[in-house]
Amino acid sequence: MTTDDRGTHSHDHDHPGTTPDVNETGYYELMAEAMKELLIEKGVVSADDLRRNLEFLDSRDPVDGGKIIARAWTDPDFKSRLLEDGTKAVEEMGLTMGDAELVVVENTDDVHNMIVCTLCSCYPRTILGLPPDWYKSKSYRSRAVVEPRSVLKEFGTELPDSKTVRVHDSNADMRYLVLPQQPEGTDGWSADRLAEIVTRDAMVGVVLPQA
Repeated sequence: MTTDDRGTHSHDHDHPGTTPDVNETGYYELMAEAMKELLIEKGVVSADDLRRNLEFLDSRDPVDGGKIIARAWTDPDFKSRLLEDGTKAVEEMGLTMGDAELVVVENTDDVHNMIVCTLCSCYPRTILGLPPDWYKSKSYRSRAVVEPRSVLKEFGTELPDSKTVRVHDSNADMRYLVLPQQPEGTDGWSADRLAEIVTRDAMVGVVLPQA
């Protein structure tokens, strides 16, 4: 689902208004543990399968996502493939989306994109690592859709009223990744140098990358 709202410094920590509720977090942890035990008991998966999958996710890092964005900024052909079929494009870089489809949405002079998962915390973990606590919070999941501009301001991102804010709701089968606009003053930078300024929050769409 995608919704529109028409109308500083990048950072990767918790933000005002987006702190997860302790009781809510504990509830989901208990449910996840119970589901894991049930799947093992029923023979759907083995404990070794779960361990390997968890180790794989723990090894993922937003650095991989930054490399994807930097390549798109420096390689127009790759950018076209990324926007057309994100899942296949990231495979060129040795990255996988598992069973999910990756949809890459591009920020432009007219449109700003941000990502949420209103039901739980679906997130492109294989290329960004584990989601931050604020992304999983009830506050962010509910407010990102109904008042995205207010949420963005809490992250230090203020956009002109003329720019459309488009909110993309992830689900179990589809993950989104924001392709931010390349900051001014970075023309001619190498892909490696560009990747260093692409933060996790910029790829979720709550901040803008800064040179």
